[in-house]
Amino acid sequence: RRFYFQNCIKQIHYFIELDVFPFIRKQKIFPVGKIIEDMARGEKKTIPVDEWEKKLASVHIRKEDMNKLVMNFLVTEGYVEAAELFQLESGTEIGVELSSIVDRTAIRKAVQSGQVEDAIEKVNDLNPEILEGRAGLFFHLQQQRFIELVRQGKLDQALQFAQDYLAPRGEENAAFLEELERTVALLAFEDTADCPYSELLGVSQRQKTASELNAAILESKCQDKEPRLPILLKMMLWAQTQLDEKVNYPRVNDLVTAKLETSTSEGS
Repeated sequence: RRFYFQNCIKQIHYFIELDVFPFIRKQKIFPVGKIIEDMARGEKKTIPVDEWEKKLASVHIRKEDMNKLVMNFLVTEGYVEAAELFQLESGTEIGVELSSIVDRTAIRKAVQSGQVEDAIEKVNDLNPEILEGRAGLFFHLQQQRFIELVRQGKLDQALQFAQDYLAPRGEENAAFLEELERTVALLAFEDTADCPYSELLGVSQRQKTASELNAAILESKCQDKEPRLPILLKMMLWAQTQLDEKVNYPRVNDLVTAKLETSTSEGS
């Protein structure tokens, strides 16, 4: 799997060489002047697979750097056992206390399982300032508490909860009103599947709230709020979209295999 990630990172390096990222300036490792000139003239150049692979092969990615990316992902996402095993396997330092990862993972799992009150208590035990200084996060946690009551069919309790806890938040901050209206609309449908906002009852909404809380805890500890690897992969996909307009080239369509595939226009 690290080999696949490495191919994606090499792809990003080559995009930097092609000046696809205007906000990044880096010393050129190999000549790409002809390609850039063609791009400037509006000519859509075709780069063969063998030439592209040769360029990628010339890009050196240190194994230590790849290992750090993997460890950053494991730590940020809270995979404690995997991080410990990876440390033994690669010698890459975890960089933080394991106990902090365990606490954060327990909080995240509590939200993902619908135990929002338990998660809030754990966060306050860990650091009460995390919620005190983040009105948006606290609103989303209260919103999730309401959603869990609806999921359980406790509609009277959900209505009372909305009046006591959600409505005052909407009055204090107009930015929450639209979300508040969408959330409370769940009560208007006997069958919540008919509600246009029924996705709020899905697992993805729990995950969204859990991820926001996880990011806040990491930020409070001056750690990355999200893993670097997915950010790099998103950067690669964005760069490919930009380059598609100017060049026919082997692109990565499947992030799982990172296999280079030629565009259909190249073969035509």
